[in-house]
Amino acid sequence: MAEKKWLALESNPEVLSKFIEGLGVRGWSFCDVYGTDPDLLQMVPQPVIAVVLLRPITAKSEAASDEERQRIAKDGQTVPASTWFVKQTIGNACGTIGVLHSLANNEQRLGAGPDAEITKFLDETRHLSPTERADKLENSESIASASEATANEGQTETPDLDANINLHFIAFVDKDGTWLELDGRNDGPIIHGPTTAASLLQDSVKVIARFMEQDPDE
Repeated sequence: MAEKKWLALESNPEVLSKFIEGLGVRGWSFCDVYGTDPDLLQMVPQPVIAVVLLRPITAKSEAASDEERQRIAKDGQTVPASTWFVKQTIGNACGTIGVLHSLANNEQRLGAGPDAEITKFLDETRHLSPTERADKLENSESIASASEATANEGQTETPDLDANINLHFIAFVDKDGTWLELDGRNDGPIIHGPTTAASLLQDSVKVIARFMEQDPDE
């Protein structure tokens, strides 16, 4: 069976904000982070309940990711039981999944009503495994429609479905005081340590800076 593909979301706060609005989220939005310097981080409106990063996929980044997976397989980790994680099985859907990871793990903070599309989807998938959630996502007309509608509203030309896109969205969240990295290409979340809603952005920048050091040419 051929891999299902969606139009890629642009790394643009207006696009991502329209996407979550289409899912029924009100009162929250995305914004740009212009750099890792403390002065630039202070410009970001608070509170920050998720950090979504678009990073290049390179041989160095893939090697580092493999090392991280091997470390977790060897040492293990205990992820908060209420963490919502979904495997990515849809081509080009990493932006959509990064946003879903951000919303799903902040459900109580968002306060979306019972009729919101995000609430309905989470109710359907709350007790499923990551792969079962992926199946639900593949067949979710409401999420697909909202994602496609906003993918066409970006400032740059929307890539073709079959375009080779060597960029990937991941998300960082504070889940019950645990700092998680959520990447649908992995088998599960990565724990980076403790965090709070007040420190999530500054904490996430530490990992982002490490990514930059691993691949300084990108």
